[in-house]
Formats: sequence, C-alpha cells, structure tokens
Amino acid sequence: MAELLITPLTVVHVIACMFLILVVLLQPGKSGGLGAFTGAAATQVFGGRGAGNILTKITWVTGTVFFATSISLAYLSTTEDTALAERSVQQSGSGPAKPKAEPRNKPASSGPRPSAPAK
Repeated sequence: MAELLITPLTVVHVIACMFLILVVLLQPGKSGGLGAFTGAAATQVFGGRGAGNILTKITWVTGTVFFATSISLAYLSTTEDTALAERSVQQSGSGPAKPKAEPRNKPASSGPRPSAPAK
C-alpha cells in the first residue's frame, strides 16, 4: 500500500519545492530582490498593498505542503517491514560475500630486518 503513495507524494514534494523557491525569490525584500522586477505591475495586479500579503500567504501554504510531504515521505520510508540489508540479500539470493581465510602458518616476512645501531 505504501508503494502506491510514495510516487505521488514525491511528485507533489518536488513541485512544492520548486514553487516554494520561486515564491520566496519573488517576495520583495528590503532591497527589492526579484520582486523589484515586478515593480508597478505588482501594485496593479495584487492591489494597493502590493504583492507582499498574497505572496506571504502563498509561501505559508506551500511551506506547509512541503513540510507535510517531507514528514509523510520520511514516515513511509521507515515503515517497511524489511531492512535494506535483508532486501538486498533476498534480491541477490545469497548472503554477503565472505572474506578469504588466511593460511594459519604465515611465512616470515621477507622485508628488511632492523639492524643494531652502528658505533
């Protein structure tokens, strides 16, 4: 059942993310930001108070959708029955690869031996 929800939630999450970026960049700040490009058009379209009030409401709604989809996707990713390691073993059909055993009687290393200090 969770698999059916993950894809649409991810799509809504990405759209909310992109829209939230756009709305935040459009908001007029102290120095104008990208909202300065709208100039007088913002006053005509959004009323006498400008775009600030409506963009603030849109930001809150989009932020809430983004937050809700984030929490939902995190919950859905942790509610599956099997762990990732167990799923990979089930898919491959065998257990994890075992390291090769080293021989018990290792030959002495053939590297240089420390010598006594010269006098």
